[in-house]
Amino acid sequence: MNLPPNVTPRAFERLAEIGAGADGKALRVAVEGGGCSGFQYEIKLDEVAEDDLVLEGEGQKVVVDSVSLPFLAGATIDFTEELIGARFVIENPNATSSCGCGTSFSM
Repeated sequence: MNLPPNVTPRAFERLAEIGAGADGKALRVAVEGGGCSGFQYEIKLDEVAEDDLVLEGEGQKVVVDSVSLPFLAGATIDFTEELIGARFVIENPNATSSCGCGTSFSM
């Protein structure tokens, strides 16, 4: 059985700071074909769909669609602030390699 993705408290706190849930939106994390390594992450605010896995914390929601779920099994969704900027990041144990920007990976 695949473990669902994990969302860190820091990621939920950032969603609360930006008021993501105020209009009923959730942070959608999806996997699409493309990018320099074969697959890429899509991270955006979106409506919750019927077949989404919904992860909740701090009054906020992170959703993953059923097609992306196997690619994100056991992954950690976090928020980081670095010199190059602040962003949501995904630590994915299923990725065999990734590009420098961290949004593209291969399996």
